Amino acid sequence: MTTPTSTPAVPRTGIWLIGARGSVATTVVAGCAAVAGGLQPAIGMVTLTPHFAGSGLPDLGSLVFGGHDVVSCPLPKRAEQLAARGVLPYDLPQVVRNELAAADAEIRAGGPVMDDLSQDDELISRFADDIASFRTRNNLVRCVVVNVASTEPAPREGDERLPASSLYAAAALRAGAAYANFTPSTGLHHPALTGPYDVPVAGRDGKTGQTLLRSVLGPMFAQRALTVRSWSGTNLLGGGDGAALADPDAAAAKNAGKARVLADTLGATPEGVVHIDDVPSMGDWKTAWDHIAFEGFLGARMVLQTTWQGCDSALAAPLVLDLVRLLARAHEVGLTGPLPELGFYFKDPDPRAPASLSEQYVALLGLAEQLRAEHT
Repeated sequence: MTTPTSTPAVPRTGIWLIGARGSVATTVVAGCAAVAGGLQPAIGMVTLTPHFAGSGLPDLGSLVFGGHDVVSCPLPKRAEQLAARGVLPYDLPQVVRNELAAADAEIRAGGPVMDDLSQDDELISRFADDIASFRTRNNLVRCVVVNVASTEPAPREGDERLPASSLYAAAALRAGAAYANFTPSTGLHHPALTGPYDVPVAGRDGKTGQTLLRSVLGPMFAQRALTVRSWSGTNLLGGGDGAALADPDAAAAKNAGKARVLADTLGATPEGVVHIDDVPSMGDWKTAWDHIAFEGFLGARMVLQTTWQGCDSALAAPLVLDLVRLLARAHEVGLTGPLPELGFYFKDPDPRAPASLSEQYVALLGLAEQLRAEHT
């Protein structure tokens, strides 16, 4: 008589989202369920292209979601709001309601909030305990923390407290979780958190729209030896990002990454500024316009204008899913510290990352090959 054997459980990976009830996080959770369930194609997910086959990345169906947030609107309701605005397919919130509710049950109160007198180390310990408990409660093999919260102002000189993004980043490190900062907020870029790190960490400020174009067009001008005289831009956006970036200090943190891409690809920062305008009626959609004045042969003056219209949550969500799969696998094989190979996803990539998108893509494929070698 043959004794029946049970099928080994698929190892599960935890994804802990900072800003877990925001538009990006909600789109990540709903989108992961939809793609894993075969309800929607994996458009925009680079790690599901053939180049990454055999790299040992965790399956989307093995990802478990939780996170921190300071708002109380549950994920199923938030998804309904996004569907009403055309961000999600109209019927998706109902179809993946169970997955949204399961993720919402794992969301814990963030901070610091008004009147909270806790010291930084107390907050870091509380956040780290939340992450560790999430991992234990769900029997997870590892956890990846990703900051997808609204942009915060850069710290001012003399500030004695860590900004919220840095508290969460420190908590991720304390909990032994890999970490990525998909926002322009300070995160690990604080003097108190300089490393070395025992886990893989990645970048700052996801590259989804205007800066994605800049990382392609900047190298084009440089490679064709065309002199860029000025590069100006305007962003019109609504939703939570529009409200957050109405703060001049938060907008300055955002624009620093846009300027950095030009400086890195052109060799110098051209004249021009980027304006960010809050237009509440646009909701989760945005329009980005660039005006590029350049000089050609014999001093001929020419202009290139670009217009990018899109939904930031739909652009960001597949990149976040890519990052968590790559970081989880990097953690599994023992990689630690900044991963410049993930610069493809960031406005402000880690040191040693190339600046142009094409070179960043080659580096990313190199990481896929390295992970594939570890898997065989």
